[in-house]
Amino acid sequence: MPAEDYYTILGVGLQASTRQIKEAYRRLALKHHPDRNRDHPEAAETMKRLNEAYAVLSNPDKRREYDALRRQFGPAAQSQYRNAHSQQDIFSGSDINAVFEEMARAFGFRGFEDIFRDFYGQDYQRFEFRRPRASVRGFVFRRSFTPGRRPTPSSGTAGLLNRIARSALQKMIGLELPESGAHIQDRLYLDPSFADVGGAYAYYIRAHAKKLIVQIPPGVREGQRIRLAGMGHAGKAGGDPGDLFLEIRLRKPFLQRVTQAFSNFFKPSP
Repeated sequence: MPAEDYYTILGVGLQASTRQIKEAYRRLALKHHPDRNRDHPEAAETMKRLNEAYAVLSNPDKRREYDALRRQFGPAAQSQYRNAHSQQDIFSGSDINAVFEEMARAFGFRGFEDIFRDFYGQDYQRFEFRRPRASVRGFVFRRSFTPGRRPTPSSGTAGLLNRIARSALQKMIGLELPESGAHIQDRLYLDPSFADVGGAYAYYIRAHAKKLIVQIPPGVREGQRIRLAGMGHAGKAGGDPGDLFLEIRLRKPFLQRVTQAFSNFFKPSP
């Protein structure tokens, strides 16, 4: 999937409201729905791009995170976001299934489950639990429902609601759901000369009390992150471990550090 701005994909402005984002998605989803474009297989890829853009921009917390990446990385924001999140992270809490079901009822299209199985293959899985007084329906991505790749633990209102829903679901079905391990965040301090050429770098991961050899790509820049899959904390109930994220920091030359230290020491107190 080429890097492309989520706002551009949906054709909305940066200040678009949640309602405007949903209206834009509905209009484009109807236009590019694969059941209306059976002679144009590229419509499925277009729909996948629309789905991802809508899932992110329709969620206030995800949209804020994406906007921050957009300010920092510009056109590369989408790839930065996708590298730090799994499909399950991106689509969790989205009402895309409801939009597809509306179109299925109104126009006789296939339902959400059939469409997403075509889009995402065996990675996609629907679930449904029924009890006398409750019914829960939803979908997960099997490769990412277990790993649950999130760069930081869920926070804010969305994170709290996800935890409450998860707890309620576990009580309802009497089973512990797989839960991914937490990610680990750390920094790598590199000499600029080494960052230019890259190469093998020895890193000690304290959480596991072991040494790793990290391959640093040539030309790495300040603030870039390197992800080591599966090197985070262990998961629960069969869930896969989280990832290790290493943020690159470049060491300043010795003379520059000394000069800055003197400057800070003699700086007048406010």
